Amino acid sequence: MTSRVPAHVLDPFLAAADAAAASRPEVDADVARELMAEAAGMLHDGLVLDDLDAHDLPLVVAALAADLTAPDPGAAMRARESALAHDEERFHAPDLVRGAYLVAISTLRL
Repeated sequence: MTSRVPAHVLDPFLAAADAAAASRPEVDADVARELMAEAAGMLHDGLVLDDLDAHDLPLVVAALAADLTAPDPGAAMRARESALAHDEERFHAPDLVRGAYLVAISTLRL
């Protein structure tokens, strides 16, 4: 069964893949897009982002997409989750955001 990831989740992941391929010659654009689409699908199908509201969701999706294109995605995601304690006021539900990061790390096995 194929995942049907909504554009507001999938598009930032594909844009991050394109940016990584454009800035790093060793990154194959097609492979990067395929991997990022798979990651977006896993997060969507795993209901990782479902509890986030309309304000927090795009912030978390953008952060996850950026972190997944970092040289060490797991470290980037863990650092972002840890830094959330200093940036909680940005989010409507920081506990749900923290949970989404932790579940994303687990879901993507990072």
